[in-house]
Amino acid sequence: MKNTKLWIIISGICGFTGVALGAFGAHGLRSILSPDMLEIYKTGITYHLLHSIAILAIALSGKTNFLNSALFFLIGIILFSFSLYLYAVTGTIIFAMITPVGGISFLIGWLLIIIRAVQISRVEDIKEKF
Repeated sequence: MKNTKLWIIISGICGFTGVALGAFGAHGLRSILSPDMLEIYKTGITYHLLHSIAILAIALSGKTNFLNSALFFLIGIILFSFSLYLYAVTGTIIFAMITPVGGISFLIGWLLIIIRAVQISRVEDIKEKF
């Protein structure tokens, strides 16, 4: 399935960039950023990696029922995590103003999972669909 391969690649890219940026933050930014800004950066890393794993789980399921959630998680990583990275490094407040939009994207992704699961009426259907 073409979508499955694409989403596995996307999750790999997200995971790779999350680990690379996390290492950069831990080793390259620790002496440069204030403790508060480093904590903001770490929050971005946490959400980045958590949602990378969620995207991978959706992709590995091989089912397309939850791909909309994966899309919203990807948008969330871009808007939420990357805005926090940029804000922490530059101190430019406009980046922090983008962060809630990414957070809403994460919430929509999780809400879509809930909605899809509620639509599945039986346990057998859940096993079949997921």
